[in-house]
Amino acid sequence: MRIESTEAGVPVPSVKPAHKDDPQKAVEAAQQFESLLIGQMLKQMRSSGSEGWMGTGDDQAGESAMELAEEQLAHSLSAQGGLGLAKLIADGLNAAPRHKAKAGRSPKL
Repeated sequence: MRIESTEAGVPVPSVKPAHKDDPQKAVEAAQQFESLLIGQMLKQMRSSGSEGWMGTGDDQAGESAMELAEEQLAHSLSAQGGLGLAKLIADGLNAAPRHKAKAGRSPKL
């Protein structure tokens, strides 16, 4: 990474753009997003009850164990297809560059 200075004298790092879009990176990012979403849903379900959703009390060790279990469950669900959001997101991200190349302009939302 090179550091260039602007007219105001403020250094600005220059970053090289990626050479090619990598479809696998889009799939991984979509799975991570879906995993975070599932994790937040599980956390919200647990916090909405007066007692833990697995019968745990309010002790810190139980709270930490439940957070870890929710995180692992969310990751596992997402890796196995989860809610199907990761596939939809990855397909959309991977189709966007091809659509731009065919149409020569950005798609309307």
